This record gives sequence, C-alpha cells and structure tokens, in this order.
Amino acid sequence: MQITEKLEKLTQLLREMGAVAVAFSGGVDSSFLAAAAQRALGDQAVAVTAYSETLPESERQEAIAIAQKIGIRHVLLHISELASEEFVANTPDRCYFCKKERFDALRQWADAEQIAWVLEGSNADDKSDYRPGMRAIDELTGVRSPLLEAGLTKAEIRTLSKEWGVPTWNKPSAACLSSRVAYGLPVTAGRLKQIELAEGFIKQFCQGQIRVRHHDNLARIEVAQADIPVLAQADTADLITKELRKLGFTYVTLDLAGYRTGSMNAVLDINGNL
Repeated sequence: MQITEKLEKLTQLLREMGAVAVAFSGGVDSSFLAAAAQRALGDQAVAVTAYSETLPESERQEAIAIAQKIGIRHVLLHISELASEEFVANTPDRCYFCKKERFDALRQWADAEQIAWVLEGSNADDKSDYRPGMRAIDELTGVRSPLLEAGLTKAEIRTLSKEWGVPTWNKPSAACLSSRVAYGLPVTAGRLKQIELAEGFIKQFCQGQIRVRHHDNLARIEVAQADIPVLAQADTADLITKELRKLGFTYVTLDLAGYRTGSMNAVLDINGNL
C-alpha cells in the first residue's frame, strides 16, 4: 500500500471515530497522530499528556510547545505509575503495567468528557520489538492505535510530518525514564531523577541520542557512535564521572556498542523472560 493510501485510510478511521483524545507525549508518532486528528476532526480532537515521574520535565514542556504549534487543544493529566506495585517491581512486563495504569487514567478522563476513543501512537514498525505494553492496549476497551491500523511505518510518519510542517519530523526517538532501569531493580522516584539529571548533564557534550542505563550503583552511558570519542576525552570523562558520582552512582561506564533501541531487552529470551 502506498503512503497516500495509508494516509487516506488513517483520515477515514479518524473521521469514523467522531471524537478522540490522543495520548500525547510530544514524540514523533503522537505528534503526527495529533496533527492528523486535528486535521480530520478539528475541535473534536484533543491531545492529552499524562505526565508523571517517568517523564522528564523538559519533555513535558516540549509537549506543551508542540501542541501549540500543531494547533490542537491540549490537556495535562497527572498520574503516577509508582502507585502500582507491579510497575515498581520492574519485571520484563513493566511496560504492560505502565500502559494499563496510564490508559486506564486516560480512558476515565475521556469518559468524563464524553469522548468515544482514546488513541495511542504505535506504528507498524512496533510489531517487530518486544512490547508488552501493546498487550495492555489490546485488553482495554475504547483505545485504538490508528497509525498501526493504517499500516504507517516510522519512516512514513517522518515523511508526512515534514510535509505538514509538524516540528517533530526529525526528532530523535524517546522513551520514558523507567526504560533505563535494569529489570529487577525497583523503579523509584529517586532513580528516575538520577537518570534525568545525568542525561541532562551529558547533553552539553553531544548532540545525538543519550541514554543513561541504571544498573543500581553503575551508570552505563549510551550515545551515538560518533559521540563516543567526545565523551571518552580525559577532561570530559572526568567531569561526567564526578557529576554522576555526585548523583549517587559508584561506577560510570561508556558503552562502546553505542546507543541502540531497547538495549535493556538484551537480557531477555525470545519469549520476553529473564
């Protein structure tokens, strides 16, 4: 199916839904979905950012700015996945419990507003990775993934976003802070703040993707291959090591394999088990 046909299918799906609340993180997928919903439904579309300790404050502020540029009504909804013991336990099913908490809250908000559908931004490429969160979406009523239903890939979403002037068309992929915490290590507000502050400090030295993977007393830094020599310079390495030790890490390492999506899943077998 051609990209134009997929876009037509997406538009038709949105119009059939009537009124929608887009789960809006300000990332590539949710921003394009919000723009498509606003185009198809106008005032019947609203973007809702469910924020908690797992979302860096910088990303919350960015989501507000992006929604304004898109021109869609935007609502901030505070939640806390840390209230869920299953989420805090940080098993390989963490994303399942996160999605369940998050979309239960979004669904309740939409019901109060008499909005028929809550939309989430999974795309056709997401079927190829271990994503237990998708199972939670399948179990919930009134929640749909129209980009996935239309068959749109990440590359196609970026292409269309650029054509439409959506500011996130070339934005690097992002994930919640809890995805940086090693499985089995409880997710706490303190650990999430450590990660947020560590990544914020390292950003001054490089432009590409940055992940600080939290392995209890060890911080494992992932950056783009081109940025590895930058961080490995003696003076820079010393500054980063001192700062991350102030944040509570004992050991600070630079992963020579560089940044890659879902690296924490390397410890899982084909069935998603440790």
